[in-house]
Amino acid sequence: MHGYELRKQLSTKLGTIRAAISYGSLYPTLRRLQTAGWITEAGETPADDAGVPPLTSRRGRVVYKITAEGKERFQDLLAQVGPEAYEDAAFGVHFAFFSRTDVDIRLRILEGRRRKVEERREGFREVLARASERLDAYTLELQRHGFDAADREVRWLEELISNERSGRSPQARGTAGPAPAADPARPLTARPGPDDSAE
Repeated sequence: MHGYELRKQLSTKLGTIRAAISYGSLYPTLRRLQTAGWITEAGETPADDAGVPPLTSRRGRVVYKITAEGKERFQDLLAQVGPEAYEDAAFGVHFAFFSRTDVDIRLRILEGRRRKVEERREGFREVLARASERLDAYTLELQRHGFDAADREVRWLEELISNERSGRSPQARGTAGPAPAADPARPLTARPGPDDSAE
């Protein structure tokens, strides 16, 4: 596909985890991929003013095609499971292409991400437990929000890991909404258990 269409496809696939990809970064990246031999020009599409963004060339748009070496490089990148794969943006990119990844790789990335987010959640828990009386209301609310977001993600990851181990795909999970967030008004160190009576 040509660069304009590629940008639209990337924005659709990665839009929830990355800011819009600019043409100023896209085309230099395409040139680097071409120099490395991972993509090649497959021709041009006819010039067409319809749908062409402002300030881009009116000449025919170059169509790029991935090479065999590019496909191998792509698979190598998807198979990377080191700590960098657990970071926010890198994890999102890996996850967006999980359908092209072996189950053992998916599990290692999901488990690594879960450990990372559990550490983040514990950091928020410690701040709330130790310093809540010294924080102003807005800072405290931000810390609670961070804890809730990490807690929700841990539960989401646990569900994904369970599904991977049982051979279920995310589409087979049903339409149930996300699990309810932890109540930020309740002290984090004194959550009622299943045997506690309501007052």
